[in-house]
Amino acid sequence: MVYTSETKNALKIAFEAHKDQFDKSGIPYIYHPTHLAEQMQDSLSCEVALLHDVVEDTALTFEDLRAKGVSEDALAALALLTHEKGDGYMDYIRKIKESGNQVAIRVKLEDLKHNADLTRRDDPKVMTPKSIEKYVVAIEFLLS
Repeated sequence: MVYTSETKNALKIAFEAHKDQFDKSGIPYIYHPTHLAEQMQDSLSCEVALLHDVVEDTALTFEDLRAKGVSEDALAALALLTHEKGDGYMDYIRKIKESGNQVAIRVKLEDLKHNADLTRRDDPKVMTPKSIEKYVVAIEFLLS
């Protein structure tokens, strides 16, 4: 992870936003975006990785993030990474790829890899072959 004023701000926002959330194995959810941020090599990508699920999975909005000092570059990537209800999954992935936004693509690739990691699950059977295939297809599409 790269520590800058932007990433420290994102850490605080993400921690507060996800503080009462847990993954399917009962692990505090904040470890997921933190793991993604640890895979990033620059400040903007770390900031986006930390915040990638905030608008989709919490009560915070893009306006809230803007008011908390999140940059327009980060907000643009976050808008791409926020899966809108009603959008098909591969349409969502296609939108990210076709945007050409390298930060959004890099963060989404790490997100997909982490989501597909069966070692994160207490019971690997929680992940169906169909859901694993969805992640694999999305990774391959983003890399093509």
